[in-house]
Amino acid sequence: MISERLLKISAEAEEALAPIYKRIDEISYNNTARVLEIFKEHRVSDSMFSGTTGYGYDDIGRDTLDKVYADAFGAESAFVRHTIPNGTTALSIGLFGLLRPNDVMLSVTNEPYDTLCEVIGLKGANGDGSLADFGVKYDQVNFKNEEIDFEGIENKLNEYGDKLKVVFIQRSKGYLNRPTLTIDQIGKICDFVHARSQAYVVVDNCYGEFCEEREPCHVGADMMIGSLIKNPGGGIAESGGYIAGTKRAVKLASYRLTSVGTGCEVGASLGQNRNLFKGFFLAPHVVSQALKTAHFAAFVLERLGFDVSPKYNEYRSDIIQTVKLGYADGLIKFCQGIQASSPVDSYVTPMPWAMPGYQDEVIMAAGAFTQGSSIELSCDGPVRPPYTAFFQGSLTYESGKLAILSAADRLIKE
Repeated sequence: MISERLLKISAEAEEALAPIYKRIDEISYNNTARVLEIFKEHRVSDSMFSGTTGYGYDDIGRDTLDKVYADAFGAESAFVRHTIPNGTTALSIGLFGLLRPNDVMLSVTNEPYDTLCEVIGLKGANGDGSLADFGVKYDQVNFKNEEIDFEGIENKLNEYGDKLKVVFIQRSKGYLNRPTLTIDQIGKICDFVHARSQAYVVVDNCYGEFCEEREPCHVGADMMIGSLIKNPGGGIAESGGYIAGTKRAVKLASYRLTSVGTGCEVGASLGQNRNLFKGFFLAPHVVSQALKTAHFAAFVLERLGFDVSPKYNEYRSDIIQTVKLGYADGLIKFCQGIQASSPVDSYVTPMPWAMPGYQDEVIMAAGAFTQGSSIELSCDGPVRPPYTAFFQGSLTYESGKLAILSAADRLIKE
């Protein structure tokens, strides 16, 4: 039973959040209208849902889905593949496609997400095949007073000159306590870099798709990358990732996906096209449910005295909500509360463990229909100070609301 105190806070939350929910519904409506129009323009048909095998030559469903993604995301080209297991793999494909020995990769949003650090060569063992092993140099510009440091970026552009090949932007905060970038902010970085350099601007767009009415390629990004078991899969895609951008950038990435010369021409869809099309069509609405859940969670937890980010009434450009628990057991109990309120494996008690690709033990609550799906309600965090829980997703606002109230109730009682 949810306590009367929490039920009262819940009612106050929905009253205060009504104008914000209305704005979210408008964004969802406009994004859905855009996606629907693109489906119609490309004459999406039932015949495209049949899978191919072997080489996958002339897979009309796969090729049409690529065009749908490109148009919806404001890109010249794109590829979408169910065989890409996660966002880190998609990012690896993109970065290895663009970077060559002696090139420089510059991150302008602090250090990237933990799992990408091993791809770059910042962590892990030498000789494992990271970008560093292939002679790619890495540098970064940190936020300055929680804002993009344009002066720092300009200094690095001048320092490296033509050797600087990729300027990297991580839209979401990852496991850092820093702001998520809006599309307007990403556009300003793109304009700034392109006015001073020939470098590719690459955006890790994970958790951000359909949160606003534009995507990074709409504002000048040369490449944007994401996972299908996050926003664009709509909770239907069971695996996959995408890369969208300029024709040249996507072509180079496709050569790392398969091989030089074959690129996107091969790759059997194996009957997955239906789920990928369907998930993308549902994605704007599903993302709206996740956004509403995040706003609701922020209101409730802030009223209970926790430090949350973003605040309940702040603008959002991704689906992630953080709450600082302040101590390890608080983080663990909160994640366990989310797991206990999940539709799948609710009886399981998650515990911290040494998850591959992470430097600290991580606890993950993910009672999802698809393993690792972050568009379904999930909660996780590294067990390190300040012991912050990062939660995101929810296929429906109703289920997300129930989970947040149940987790909060458990945390208070514990």
